[in-house]
Amino acid sequence: MKVTVGKSGVHGEVFAPPSKSYTHRAIAIAGLSKDSIIHRPLLSADTQSTIRACEMFGAYIEKEGEDLLISGVEGTPEVPEDVIDVANSGTTLRFMTAISALTEGTTVLTGDNSIRSRPNDPLLRVLTDLGVDAYSTRNNGCAPIVVNGGLKGAIVKIDGSISSQFISALLLACPLTKNSTTLSIKGELKSKPYIDVTLDVIEKAGVEILVEDHNNPKFIIPGNQSYNLEEYTVPGDFSSASYLLAAAAMTNSHVTVKNLFPSMQGDIAIINILKEMGANIYWDMEAGTATVNGGELHGITMDAGATPDLVPTVAVLGAMAKGETIINNAEHVRYKETDRLHAMAVELEKMGIFCKEEKDSLTIRGGEFTGAEVHGWHDHRIVMALTLAGMVAGDTIIDTAESIFISYPNFFDAMRSIGADVVLSEQ
Repeated sequence: MKVTVGKSGVHGEVFAPPSKSYTHRAIAIAGLSKDSIIHRPLLSADTQSTIRACEMFGAYIEKEGEDLLISGVEGTPEVPEDVIDVANSGTTLRFMTAISALTEGTTVLTGDNSIRSRPNDPLLRVLTDLGVDAYSTRNNGCAPIVVNGGLKGAIVKIDGSISSQFISALLLACPLTKNSTTLSIKGELKSKPYIDVTLDVIEKAGVEILVEDHNNPKFIIPGNQSYNLEEYTVPGDFSSASYLLAAAAMTNSHVTVKNLFPSMQGDIAIINILKEMGANIYWDMEAGTATVNGGELHGITMDAGATPDLVPTVAVLGAMAKGETIINNAEHVRYKETDRLHAMAVELEKMGIFCKEEKDSLTIRGGEFTGAEVHGWHDHRIVMALTLAGMVAGDTIIDTAESIFISYPNFFDAMRSIGADVVLSEQ
């Protein structure tokens, strides 16, 4: 699918979609609980992968209105009858790899071409240390992955420099083992706010995990616990809302985004990033609304260590801003659905913007956009970010636009509702 984007401004009110990160975790934990109701989950391609995987482990999941009713496996997942195909969802792959270690048999997990190229070695090594026979069929750390259940508690360390999803996966599974687990982090811990999101939902499900030294965390996970997530409401998604807010800032427009209440999401940082860049933005935390009313943007230096999903948004903001925007501490952004540092550099240069790509950083020099045919890289965040660039440049065509279904199925509808000129067509 392609999307054609014309020069346009935005105006009005729009709801942020539910959080993808919280939805994944709520569904996974509810699947390990007894009976749960999840209110306002995000039903996207990625979270549907988590639903399907939980059902393969024996959970029963039914949609009723805006809710999910989940009858879980009460801590004892069944051995799946078939291969678990996570499609494009790295979160599902990592979470279900750890959860499959709780079964009394063999689980095979795979996904699409992107998933089969994404690294999982740190998680597989720690699962091995925890008594599990877990390996990549191609011996390269990538899916397909085979897991023979038998998870036991132990004292282990994991590399935190590639993905926080490995750590979240272990935090989800280890409370259900017979023995306690102590999990320490080697190297710099990237994307730490996503671990805070995991711990937030785990705590609400009645499970205790002790965290020693939040700056260099060690997780003490008592065994023999059980999840009880009776009822949970998913908060709004700041990652997805970043495109709505940035659209207003880039087009000097006025937009209010609703359903943005405080939570543990690291991408709340978009509020302060926009302020620092010169946007007129006000976040009413009590009302759950963030309002942008234009502003003259200027370049900033951003540390992407904790908020990798904001990199495409900040890159297009930087392309519109005066001066240079430097995104540092960003090598882990290369291991997402695609190499997002490279993808943004390539596509912004097609639109007339100077970019300098280095191993761990991206420098963008603000300039004048020109319309172009650009590649969405089959990556939802690249497509959404380039849509904003197209609204400034006009005459822009983006391919692989269907990838928005991964995290924000209603993105183009939401953009149209506030005035964006976007037209979808088949390839």
